[in-house]
Amino acid sequence: MDWKLSEQICFLLYSSSRDVIKKYKELLDPLGLTYTQYVTMIALWEEDHQTVSDLGKRLALDSGTLTPLLKKLEADGRIKRTRDLEDERKVWIDLTEAGKQLAHEAKSVPFAVYDMVDLPDDDIQKLYEVLTKINQARLTQGEDHES
Repeated sequence: MDWKLSEQICFLLYSSSRDVIKKYKELLDPLGLTYTQYVTMIALWEEDHQTVSDLGKRLALDSGTLTPLLKKLEADGRIKRTRDLEDERKVWIDLTEAGKQLAHEAKSVPFAVYDMVDLPDDDIQKLYEVLTKINQARLTQGEDHES
């Protein structure tokens, strides 16, 4: 086998991901968010009042990564963490008013990234479909391992 880095799907995904996240940084810095905080906020804007464990599953983040991220968002006044009264092992995450307002401030971010990627609409749609299949396979495999 002749090894070629440019022919490795894993490297193409990795390097493309790093490039896109770098573009996000330029847009998110003024909002005071990292990329991981941003996707966490998107998950909460989509569905407020989630448990930490459910949020971690949706984001594919372990508690070692998610907990400090949530502490920072809470310190910044964007979310509130509350222990469940009936089951203290559960911690609920809720958006604050500042967290809800941030959704309005961030609404231009996806469009700006779309413009930065600079691909024809058909290619963006194909990329979206392929990445969705990859993500669905990951989710399905995760379900198989949990059974």
